Amino acid sequence: MREFVYEVFARKDRGEPLTHIGYVDALDDETARVYAWKTYDEQNWFEMCVVRRSAIVPVNRTDGPFAANRRGTP
Repeated sequence: MREFVYEVFARKDRGEPLTHIGYVDALDDETARVYAWKTYDEQNWFEMCVVRRSAIVPVNRTDGPFAANRRGTP
C-alpha cells in the first residue's frame, strides 16, 4: 500500500491563525490524524488539522514541496 504525505497545521488558542507545524506520512486520513496528534503532542493545541499534500494547490510558486500540484498559471 502507498503512503501519502500529510501537512499538519495547528493553533494554540481560539481565533489564532492555523500555523504549519510539520508533516506526517500515512496510509489514509484517519492514520494521519493519529500520527499528527502523537507526533506533535508537545503543545496543548486548541485545534489541529491534516491536509494531504496532493490536495494543496500552489498559487504563486513553481518550486518547493507543492510544485508537483501546480495546475496552470494564476
